[in-house]
Amino acid sequence: MTATDTITVDQFVDAPPSRVWRTLTDPELHSRWWVPGDIAATVGHRFHLQMPGWGAVPCEVLEVVPERKLVYTFNETWTLTWRLVAEGHGTRLFFEHSGFDFGRRSERDAFDRMGPGWRDKVLPQLARTAARTGD
Repeated sequence: MTATDTITVDQFVDAPPSRVWRTLTDPELHSRWWVPGDIAATVGHRFHLQMPGWGAVPCEVLEVVPERKLVYTFNETWTLTWRLVAEGHGTRLFFEHSGFDFGRRSERDAFDRMGPGWRDKVLPQLARTAARTGD
């Protein structure tokens, strides 16, 4: 059996779930907090995220529950899961980046780099973008 692990982040966003959802699924807003890509909240939608240093990374939407859950593949082995839960006047965003194969050194290195990136940079930037975006 291959050892795998998951990056998890719990991020409060000072915006309602509808606005966080739009920030996650609107290509123009997506490019403000992470990277450009032709994302859409439609199961089966295939799209690419333009990752610096990696180029166009293929993705496919696996699950959509509007304003509550978005799941998509990120390359051939990883899955990104975004769960939104209303909390007061804002949203609790639970994020998982799963599928790291610790049997491969490059995957373990990616896990070690990406965990702090998600926690310290990407999700806080998403939170700032959603908080500034009007409904």
